[in-house]
Amino acid sequence: MSFNGDLETDEDVKRPLIHQSNSWYSNSSIVIEKGCNSSQVPGVTSKESSTSALLCTLIVALGPLQYGFTNGYSSPTESSIMTDLNLTIAEFSLFGSLSNVGAMIGAMVSGLLADYIGRKGALVVASIPNILGWIAICLAKDSSVLYIGRSLTGLGVGIISFTVPVYIAEIAPKHLRGGLGTVNMLSITIGIFVVYLLGMFISWRHLAIAGAIPCSLLVLGLFLIPEAPRWLAKIGKDLDFEASLQILRGLDCDVSIEATEIRSAMELNRKESNIKSSELCQWRYAFPLTIGIGLLVLQQLTGISGIMFYNSSIFKSAGISDAEVASLVLAGVQVVMTGFIAWLMDKAGRRLLLMISSAGMAASLFLIGIAFYLKNHVLGASYLSSILALIGLLACIISFSIGMGAIPWIIMSEILPINVKGIAGSMATLANWSLSWAVTMTINLLLEWSETGTFMLYALFSGLTLTFVVLFVPETKGRTLEEIEASHK
Repeated sequence: MSFNGDLETDEDVKRPLIHQSNSWYSNSSIVIEKGCNSSQVPGVTSKESSTSALLCTLIVALGPLQYGFTNGYSSPTESSIMTDLNLTIAEFSLFGSLSNVGAMIGAMVSGLLADYIGRKGALVVASIPNILGWIAICLAKDSSVLYIGRSLTGLGVGIISFTVPVYIAEIAPKHLRGGLGTVNMLSITIGIFVVYLLGMFISWRHLAIAGAIPCSLLVLGLFLIPEAPRWLAKIGKDLDFEASLQILRGLDCDVSIEATEIRSAMELNRKESNIKSSELCQWRYAFPLTIGIGLLVLQQLTGISGIMFYNSSIFKSAGISDAEVASLVLAGVQVVMTGFIAWLMDKAGRRLLLMISSAGMAASLFLIGIAFYLKNHVLGASYLSSILALIGLLACIISFSIGMGAIPWIIMSEILPINVKGIAGSMATLANWSLSWAVTMTINLLLEWSETGTFMLYALFSGLTLTFVVLFVPETKGRTLEEIEASHK
């Protein structure tokens, strides 16, 4: 088949038999016919492409589901774990924070793992400590085993938080990459909601057993999906690369143009793979590194991890009596809004949603600060302050879900050049988890210093995020990863 203004077909023209023996489709063969329908214009994807990418995304989304389950676990289990194991508040706070410590370690090795053993291999490695960690928590008789289990779950989450967005970005067609990338954050929010809901009905040990389920299913699911084609091209497995791309785009789709673009980009990156640390200061690397790391740092400086971790106590401090129900509602709102943004992402674009999100967070955090000021300094304003605090927290979660929740991870996976994606992605993920740990460890101290001042500080960082987006963040909607990388050279 040729494409020179008009589409010419020949029913007798067949693509070669593709037979792979060292991959997930071992001992199978694929016969691909060209010229069977109009969807085979080079570069045009079929409905099968969307279906394949969606199924792969849903399987790897079990990893972020585990991420959300881990983050939310400490909230509904606090009183029961402290009672059963005789823990002090300080000991339980250490238990909660150890997931972030484990995630920082996981973040440091995530890029190297994903580069050396592949995206799927890294997810298998991440699943093992997750499963072992939940088993340890379930069987814990004292704080030491509990701490080990929490650290192991965090270690796995740290690897997952880098690898899943990268895998999704590398398998998705360009017109679906934003929406599919949002599934990562949607899965996290569903994990948080599920653990809050189950925590109202089952014990903390049974909840830990439930926590081991997502990664157990993930390991099984990884045997059913292909490796990311760009990684296969990067390591020189050309036949595996072509077969993987064909499966992802559909057997009736001509992938020749996309395959050529990816091969060309990978060949150029192989020639430049041995870059020196000083070369990271060059514009082609410095700019995407600044964007990728900057957004993930600013995401945490808005205080979102502390707000989600301690939302029950914030509700109580604001005078809202049924804090557990309010927390469940908050998690439910986050699920709904993130699902809506998954549909909107590839229509509105990343940059616009980031600006709306950061502006909304700045306004809502400022409103929460005003609510606490009224509560502490204006007599008779307790009812009004509670209403304002509730509105502010809901608005903050909605605003976060619109953009700052998912998009920093999507842009990080899109904008980093593949020859530095491993080390640069690890740096960005480590920075995010380090700030998450710092925020969760300091929010109580800040609230004791000044409730109003704490939320005003977070509002200020949200305003700085808006400025950063306006000045530096490019739009990546509708562009291939190769086009995005080429624009920085």
